Amino acid sequence: MGDIMLNHLRSYILETDFKITILKNKIDIVNYSEIDHFDDTKIIVRFEGGHLIIKGENLTISKLLNDELLIIGQIKTIDFE
Repeated sequence: MGDIMLNHLRSYILETDFKITILKNKIDIVNYSEIDHFDDTKIIVRFEGGHLIIKGENLTISKLLNDELLIIGQIKTIDFE
């Protein structure tokens, strides 16, 4: 029983699933693989299984960590490929 609880805790702490949180003029991305393209009107983020394409105006990356990315700006579209 203790091993099962430890495995659940470990998977919760070390979450590896790709996840996006969309807020007003912000997108928080967790567990991405790579940034394929970046300019002030389009950002393409690769994740396991596809790409996330964000289009808008004045797009900037305000937080860049190994596994997390925060994009701010006037977001117009979000597409998955």
